[in-house]
Amino acid sequence: MILVYIIIFSVLGSIGAIIVAAFFLTFPNRIQFKLLPGLISYATGALLGAAFIRLIPHSLELLDGEIVMSVVLLGIVIFFILEKLVLWRHCHKVDCEIHDASGPLILIGDAFHNFIDGVVITAAFLVSIPVGIATSISIISHEIPQEVGDFAILINNNYSKLKAFGLNIIAGFTSLIGALAAYFFMMKIQSSIGYVMALSASSFIYIAIGDLMPGLSNKNTLKQTISQIFLLLCGIGTIIIFNHH
Repeated sequence: MILVYIIIFSVLGSIGAIIVAAFFLTFPNRIQFKLLPGLISYATGALLGAAFIRLIPHSLELLDGEIVMSVVLLGIVIFFILEKLVLWRHCHKVDCEIHDASGPLILIGDAFHNFIDGVVITAAFLVSIPVGIATSISIISHEIPQEVGDFAILINNNYSKLKAFGLNIIAGFTSLIGALAAYFFMMKIQSSIGYVMALSASSFIYIAIGDLMPGLSNKNTLKQTISQIFLLLCGIGTIIIFNHH
């Protein structure tokens, strides 16, 4: 039964997010620019909530506290290095400053990122179904704006919309590959779950603070700021709700 959950949510977290992102791009530009900051705000809260309320506490149940925090710190350094190699950081908006990035490189980075998401989803479901669902919600909420940005980059690199969609779908299937590989590995080596949870937390923290928050820190009106804070808290609140189930 757990494997069924893992397969469903790993597909939703990648292929589902790509389909939603493609549909989102059919909206007029003014609506896209209005909705994306809200979605990013919610995703930021969900990622931080999942990291600090779900993943790190469950890692602490399995491992010594010093080990957990060392893995989280190491993970942040690793994701910083991956970002430098252009294997991690992605565009989260339509008018992205990295539109001149190589299309193939973006697809490679996206495939790698999706593979890691699949591993994260598996580790979370192996702890419990509520943890898995809460973690998956965090991933899905982040993946939608990420895929919107990836579509924009590919189209800017002279890919047709249909080709960009097809290539993103192919890259998205690495999430399922990562999920299944992690399932069979962690079922054999149960002691690895705590380490994967801690590393997952570091990826969520890095994405939220390194990728998402800077885009929200531009000069905004008071109304926009209040809206962003409210949606960020809604993201955290979603994780808290699942934490009590």
